[in-house]
Amino acid sequence: MLSVAVLISGTGSNLRALLEAADDPAYPARIVAVGADRDASGLAHAEAFGVPSFVVGYRDHPTREAWGEELGRRLDAVQPDLIVLSGLMRLLPPALVARWAPRIVNTHPAYLPEFPGAHGVRDALAAGAAQTGASVIVVDDGVDTGPILAQERVPVLPGDTEDTLHERIKPVERRLLIDVVRRIAADELPLAGGAHP
Repeated sequence: MLSVAVLISGTGSNLRALLEAADDPAYPARIVAVGADRDASGLAHAEAFGVPSFVVGYRDHPTREAWGEELGRRLDAVQPDLIVLSGLMRLLPPALVARWAPRIVNTHPAYLPEFPGAHGVRDALAAGAAQTGASVIVVDDGVDTGPILAQERVPVLPGDTEDTLHERIKPVERRLLIDVVRRIAADELPLAGGAHP
């Protein structure tokens, strides 16, 4: 059984979907902890499923490295097999990535390497793209530059706003994430070998 820690910053919709999947005894992974970089509303999902949670406040630490050290201590305490970044709006410090690589995965609301960074949906609309997508990647020291584990296209429709497009991307992101975690747990997807473009 694969043990998973999930890190969030916001509402945790991907987290909720993963918790629901892991609630099925046939799913080969369990969420052992949920962490956040602030008092995120998504922590309520962990509470609802009886999963321990913690907050390591980014603003409570003098540097990103100090924040990363404390986050690392919390993760060491639960020893997850895999760390999922699910809407965590912080770049992990290189030392923390090195400690856990390649066992950190992240979701992104674009068809990488197109539109990396914090505003993937907005950037796709601004570029006039006819399609965008969702990706699940292995985290490295770059911004959305790690090996791609899964991705799927999502069309941009006439009249789309950032909100409407993002709402159509989210279900694809959730489905890809649930499948990637399942495949990692079943040894069907080697983390070291994503299809890097």
